[in-house]
Amino acid sequence: MIERYFKIRERGSSLSTEMLAGLTTFATMSYVIFVQPAVLGAAGMDFGSVLTATCLSAAFGSILMGLLANLPIAQAPGMGQNFFFAFTVCGVAAMGGYGFTWQQGLGTVFLSGVIFALFTLGGMRDRVMRAIPASLRYAIGAGIGLFIALIGFEWGGVVTASPGTMLKLGHISHGPAPMVLASVLVIALFMALRVRGAILIGIGFAAVWSLLGGYTQWHGLAAMPPSIMPTLMQLDLSGALSRQHIGVAVFTFTVMVLFDSIGTITAIAHEAQLVKDGEIPKARQALLSDAAATVAGSLLGTSTVTSYIESSTGVAEGGRTGLSAVVTGGMFLLALFIYPLARMIGGGYEIAPGVFLYPIIAPAMIVVGSFMVPLAAQVEWENPAEAIPAFLTMVAMPFTFSITEGLAFGLIAYSALHLGIGRLPKTHPIIHLLAAAFLLRYFFLG
Repeated sequence: MIERYFKIRERGSSLSTEMLAGLTTFATMSYVIFVQPAVLGAAGMDFGSVLTATCLSAAFGSILMGLLANLPIAQAPGMGQNFFFAFTVCGVAAMGGYGFTWQQGLGTVFLSGVIFALFTLGGMRDRVMRAIPASLRYAIGAGIGLFIALIGFEWGGVVTASPGTMLKLGHISHGPAPMVLASVLVIALFMALRVRGAILIGIGFAAVWSLLGGYTQWHGLAAMPPSIMPTLMQLDLSGALSRQHIGVAVFTFTVMVLFDSIGTITAIAHEAQLVKDGEIPKARQALLSDAAATVAGSLLGTSTVTSYIESSTGVAEGGRTGLSAVVTGGMFLLALFIYPLARMIGGGYEIAPGVFLYPIIAPAMIVVGSFMVPLAAQVEWENPAEAIPAFLTMVAMPFTFSITEGLAFGLIAYSALHLGIGRLPKTHPIIHLLAAAFLLRYFFLG
C-alpha cells in the first residue's frame, strides 16, 4: 500500500532509503525546535509553548506535504519570517518596529496564510512558478546552495563577522571549526565510497566530537513536552486589522513565503530529478501545504511555516517521495518527547552572550550546498540577458541572507534587460508585474 501510494520504486527509491532521508532531513532541521522559541521569545512569547507549537506545526506541514504532494520536502517555521515577526512586526516603534503585540502578530500571519491559500486555489502561484524563466530557476537552486553553505560556514565558526569586510576566516585551529571541517571530510569520504547515510554519519561524528570537546552537553533522551496553552488560539485578528501597518505586514509576509516556497520547491524538485517537461509534479498541492501549515501555525502559536531547504539533505541521501517528508513530520512529533536529544543535535553552542554556533549540523549544510551549485551549469552564460539576472539571483541570496531578495534582484534585472532589448512579447507578463512589485517594495515600503 505504501509503495503504491508514494510510487517509491517508480522514482528509483526504496523504503529504507526514504526512511533514512526523512531522518537526515530531521537531523539538519532540528535546530528550529530551539532557535524558533528563542527568536519569538524576543516578542514576549512563552519559550516552552512556542517549542511545542513549532514541533506540531512542522509535523502537520511535513506530513501534509508528503501525503498531498508526494514530494520529499519538509516544513517548519521559516527562519527569515520569524525575525521579521519578532523584530519588525512586534518590534518597538522607537527601533523601527510596527509595535504589534505578539497576539496581533499571529493574526497577521493568519491573514497572510489565508491569502496564500487563495492564491494557490486560484492557480496564481502555479502560473508564477511556470512564468519564471529556466535560467532563473536554475540560478535559484544554485543560489540557495551558496546561501546554505555560507550558513554552514558561519554556524560552524569557519567564517566570522569582521568590521569592514563583514566576514573573515574564523579560528580554524581551535574551537568547533576543526570539528566542522573534519566532519565535512568524513561526509565526503563516505559519499565517495558510496556509503548510504553519509550525511547522517557525518552528523553523528560531529555530535560525538562535540560532546567530547564540550561544545554541547548531554541532556538526556526523554521528557514531557511543554504546555502549548500560553499560545494556543491566542491570535488577535481584530487587533491586527486595526493597526496602521497591517497592509505592509501582511504584504511582506505573503511575499516572503511566496518566494521562499517557490524557490525551495523549485530547487529541491530539480535536485531530486522530479521535474518533467519543466513542470513540478503536484506543485499546487505542495504550495497549498505551505499555506495550510502557515494558518495552522498561527493558531498553534508560531510564525510563518514554509518549505525548508534543509530537505535537500534528505534528497542527497536518496529521498524521492513524500514518504521521507512524512518520516520527518513523525520525528517532529517524537521530538516533543525526546527533545533533550534533539536539543543536543540542533541546539547552539554559545560563544558570546546571545551568540550561538550550531557546529553539529553545520557540516551537513556545507556539503548540501555543494550539491546544489552545479545547477548553475544549465544557465545560458553566453547570453547576457539570461546570465546577468541569473548571476544576481545567485549572489544576492548569500550576500543579503535572503532567498526572497535574490529572487527580487534577478526578476528586476531580467525584466529590465528584456524590456531594453525589445523582448516584451516573449517575456511572461508576470515577470514584469513581479519586478514592478519588488521595485515598489524597495522604494516605497522600505
